[in-house]
Amino acid sequence: MIHKPMTGLFPLPTILVTSQSGNSKPNIITIAWTGVMNSNPPVVYIGVNPIRYSHELIKASGEYVINIPSKDQINVVDYCGLISGRKVDKFEASGLTSVPSTHVQAPLIAECPVNLECKVRQVLNLESHDVFIADVLAVHYNENVLDEKGRPDVTKIDTYAYCLGEYYAVSDKLGTMGISKKHS
Repeated sequence: MIHKPMTGLFPLPTILVTSQSGNSKPNIITIAWTGVMNSNPPVVYIGVNPIRYSHELIKASGEYVINIPSKDQINVVDYCGLISGRKVDKFEASGLTSVPSTHVQAPLIAECPVNLECKVRQVLNLESHDVFIADVLAVHYNENVLDEKGRPDVTKIDTYAYCLGEYYAVSDKLGTMGISKKHS
């Protein structure tokens, strides 16, 4: 069956993005339009609708932090995507803890197991959303999500994804890179 054109990529990562500009209070927005654009140097992106308060803060500061939540944080992540930061201090309302970043003004979220400090290098206007392409300046991991070698353990991070208005766990390991060569 053919469907009208849409962004039919499933699933989408679910993240919390923090931003702050000047003397503004820090804000949190839930984003599912995000991804990796380059590995060396590390470059990521987020897509934000210009009507969002976070768009205003990111545009003014040229910075943001990607905070990767665990699936046990689904209620607070959903909440931060439904309420405007223009009217509500989302850190206070959600009970999340703001932690100073090392390279950008926007804070980290202490409860998120992974945080990426990002500096915007380019903004692309794509009509409904602006894409903020950014260099990753620093990555922070909570100690409890690292394995014995100090590497991030995806099962301990316990992420989830967004798909057609629903959230799904991303927890079953299906194989490792190179699995196709092992079976050929």
